[in-house]
Amino acid sequence: MPQASLVRRFAFLVAPVLPTLVCAASAAPEDPARHAGEIVVSAGVATASDGSTMPYEIGTLHVPENRDKPDSRLIAIGFARVKAVRPTQAPPIFLLAGGPGITMLDIVLDHDDAAKRRVKAWQAYAEVADLVVIEQRGYTLRGELMNLRTPPEPLDQPSTIERDIEGTRALARGAQAAFPQADLSGYSITQMADDVNDLRRALGYQQISLVAASFGSQWAFAVMKRHPSLAARALISAAEPLDHGYDMPSQVFAAMQRIALEADEDPALKPYLPRGGLIAAIQATLAQRFAPGQTVVVNVSTEGGKPQAITLGRGDYQQALVNRAGDASGFPEFVISAFHGRHEGWAREALAWRQAGERSLINPLINIGLDMSTERKHLLWSDPALPIIGAWNFAAYLATKGEWATPDPGDAFRHPVLDTTPVLFVQGDWDVSTPIENTLAMGPFFPNSRTVIVHRAQHNGTFALLRSRPEMAAKVQAFLRTGETQALPAEITLDPVRFVKPSFTAPGTLPG
Repeated sequence: MPQASLVRRFAFLVAPVLPTLVCAASAAPEDPARHAGEIVVSAGVATASDGSTMPYEIGTLHVPENRDKPDSRLIAIGFARVKAVRPTQAPPIFLLAGGPGITMLDIVLDHDDAAKRRVKAWQAYAEVADLVVIEQRGYTLRGELMNLRTPPEPLDQPSTIERDIEGTRALARGAQAAFPQADLSGYSITQMADDVNDLRRALGYQQISLVAASFGSQWAFAVMKRHPSLAARALISAAEPLDHGYDMPSQVFAAMQRIALEADEDPALKPYLPRGGLIAAIQATLAQRFAPGQTVVVNVSTEGGKPQAITLGRGDYQQALVNRAGDASGFPEFVISAFHGRHEGWAREALAWRQAGERSLINPLINIGLDMSTERKHLLWSDPALPIIGAWNFAAYLATKGEWATPDPGDAFRHPVLDTTPVLFVQGDWDVSTPIENTLAMGPFFPNSRTVIVHRAQHNGTFALLRSRPEMAAKVQAFLRTGETQALPAEITLDPVRFVKPSFTAPGTLPG
């Protein structure tokens, strides 16, 4: 990802040389005794943060790597199931993770405090119905974790779209060599949708409820498209429609504007802001400090005490702007510091992100394979906020479309169709990773849907968004039980955000 997990696709940002690609973990050799659709299950008990215990099953689903090829090898996909605490008539809940390239089985396999806290969330689902968590092919703790090891970026040059494209192209060239046993054409969102159906069948369920956020919501839309009537209902937050894999810059910027509207009224921030507030500060920084071709060199103190120089440019600022906006509390402080030429904190983060790292292979395979319609691409490239946000979210992936193995599913798959599945959309209006316009675009295609806008909420799953609103969370759980939405409001408001104040003294006279 460019520089934060909130951005759904990652920019590789590597030098244009063939990277070293390694598989971080792989499954045991294929067992010829297994057959497609077979599951292998064992039992376990997890402990929650309050000391309560949660029995669960952890299993492996065997599926064809590519169902379109009769001789395809079988691959393993992990899953976990938590049985309902009492008999229920509600359909089982299938929880779909985001990413792509995120695992959730560590919740029961790890034993740290974070895992124990998340066990509580699974226990809440089990109060409603059986909970099933399915992992993503190519990124599963019960099968293959197909990770790519990328080399470091140069520190004496600013980040550029051109180098990002070349790095992505190098990864495409080396991916098959890194995983010679794999048929990479099988790592598509359509195959992932079929994985959900195969697991549903193997566990003996007729219909299921889908709970998903971010890329998980796109996965859920694919399930509903590939397997109509399979979902009894769906709870979707941070919506990502099938044709919206890359966000419109103007819609991302609009979320920033909504954050800025409140930040501009904060008395502690006013002395630091020019006339026009936070948005004017962004525009001035781009025009005066990071005009095209303009760079700054920042010396960052390292752990050893030796200063390390890093060159930052317009592209670095654009990426940091989007990533920092994913944390509304700290976003104004970043904008203000850059406006006043104080880049040390940002440079330290940029230095860390330019080091060698690991990236999941399924992220480019799935996102680039899914692609988007011609009309959507036209809107992206003509978007009026492109000079502010930049094309970091999509340029490298679109430029290398024909160089990855996953097939294009076509516009008929990407375009939404009328679907009578009851859907509850929960969407934050400060979400810069999956903007609110994504959700609003899907509403007309789901006549039995209801949308709840959460003012000040950002990018997260429904129950995380509603952590401070337990009465609302209870109504959402009731939807998963019954499918009813009448008790749900059209919008709710979270508490005001406490913005971080800059650590330096405000200057006496501000430009602008």
